Amino acid sequence: MIRTLIVDDSAFMRMAIRSMLAGSSDIKIVDNARNGKEAVEKAKELHPDIIIMDVNMPVMDGLTAVKTIMNTDPVPIIMFSTLTAEGSKEALEALHLGAIDFVTKSDNHHEVKNVERELIDKIKNIHKSNPNILRLLNMRKFKGEIVRGKWKCSGNFGILIGSSTGGPSSLEQVIPRLPGDLPAPVFVVQHMPEGSFCKQMAERLNFLSELDVKEAVNNEKVKNGVVYIAPGGYHMTIRKALNVIRIKLIKGQPVHAVIPAVDVTAESMVNVYEKNIVASILTGMGNDGADGLKMIKDAGGSTIACSEDTCVIFGMPRAAIEKGAIDVIKPIFEISEEIVNRLEVKCNGK
Repeated sequence: MIRTLIVDDSAFMRMAIRSMLAGSSDIKIVDNARNGKEAVEKAKELHPDIIIMDVNMPVMDGLTAVKTIMNTDPVPIIMFSTLTAEGSKEALEALHLGAIDFVTKSDNHHEVKNVERELIDKIKNIHKSNPNILRLLNMRKFKGEIVRGKWKCSGNFGILIGSSTGGPSSLEQVIPRLPGDLPAPVFVVQHMPEGSFCKQMAERLNFLSELDVKEAVNNEKVKNGVVYIAPGGYHMTIRKALNVIRIKLIKGQPVHAVIPAVDVTAESMVNVYEKNIVASILTGMGNDGADGLKMIKDAGGSTIACSEDTCVIFGMPRAAIEKGAIDVIKPIFEISEEIVNRLEVKCNGK
């Protein structure tokens, strides 16, 4: 049984969430909380397996509650909030404070079943996550440890980073440690739904990094030293024509039930960069990225997976490892260094 604590200031919403979760025999509601202060107290008392947390609440808001819980008695937390423009920033902040994922509230009765299914699926998958690593990620925020490389390169090189659940916090451990003179673009595929906060996430990473970090735009010319984050709801591909490399965003069908998908970006990168690729899988559920990184490795590129003990959810890295797609497994805190070292080898022709 997955012991779940519901936190929301609305009695109606608490009842609605309880009703949604009643459809799963694997989930047991241990209690409700009306605000963040109650959530902190009941988390400490009841030790739930997972917490469903609202963002805007009286007495103590959800962000403060997430920060407090993750710093004292870490528990996997799913934010359950409407995603207005302002709310998106709050939900993103919650993810960086240690919340593991979010589900969007909806007052459209046609979407209730989809929300119910998403919430139940995420609870079941996230139940297997590592709450202690969430706390560690929060404690080890970037503090300027940029990894420097020595570049003597000619030609085009590309870096791919794939992540899903737990990705925003994990990306903060990788992107800001990459040097600003990186002789390659970085393509980030973070599973996000359309209309979510990829732009805000890019702005946050840009503030922390020497590299320029931005949400990818269709048909833009690719530049070295720039991090391109795939926008939610679009596959990000890389194309080369007349010796110019550009990003092409595709509003296509989901791959592995997700869009954007790592595999789609990886395949397009092999067509452009061939063996001159360094790719890494950080965290997430499912097996997206396994086929793509296998293609990269088979083409002569370098591939890295996050180690299980420093991974929020080991599903995607495990799938890539089991596929034989990974050259080396590294802790999340060493992946930037590994990327730079492997790119340096490729650039210098070693």
